[in-house]
Amino acid sequence: MNKMKFIWLCAWVILFSTSVHAAELKVGVVNAAAVMEQSPQKTRALTRLEKEFSSRSKAIETKVKSLRTTQEKLIKDGAIFSVEERKLKERTLVSDQRDIKRLQDEYSEDLSIRRNEELRKLEKEIAKTITDIAKKEKYDLIVFQGVIYASEKVDITNKVLESLKSQ
Repeated sequence: MNKMKFIWLCAWVILFSTSVHAAELKVGVVNAAAVMEQSPQKTRALTRLEKEFSSRSKAIETKVKSLRTTQEKLIKDGAIFSVEERKLKERTLVSDQRDIKRLQDEYSEDLSIRRNEELRKLEKEIAKTITDIAKKEKYDLIVFQGVIYASEKVDITNKVLESLKSQ
C-alpha cells in the first residue's frame, strides 16, 4: 500500500512540475502562408521581377506575332509560290517556331530561377524579423510552419507583418 502511495505521489509531483514549467514557457505561432502572401516585400520582389523580364517577354510576343503573320501569309499566298519556294518558306517557318519555343523555355526557366532567388531572400528576411521579435519580446519558442491550430493568444503573425511593413 505504501508503495502505491509513493507511485501516486511521484506521478503528482511529475505532473505538477511539468505544468509549472509549461506555464512559464512563452510560445508564439506565425502563419507562414499569410506572412508570405501579405508582406510588402513580396509585392516589391514581384514588381522587380516584372520589370526585369518585361523586355524579354515583349520581344518574345513580338516574335510570336511576326511568326503568325508569316504563317498566315504562307497559307494565303502559298498557291502562288513555286514548290521549292514554298518548301523553303515552310522550313524557315518551322525553324522560327523552334527558336521561339526555345526562347520561351529559356524565359520560363530564367524567371523561375529568379523568382526562387527572390523568395529565398524574402524567407530569410521573414526569419530574421521573427527572430528579432522573439528576442525582443522574450519568446521561448516560435513555430513558423506545420501548425494545424494555434489560438489567437499565441499567434504573432500580425506583429511579424507590421514589422515587415515598417522595414
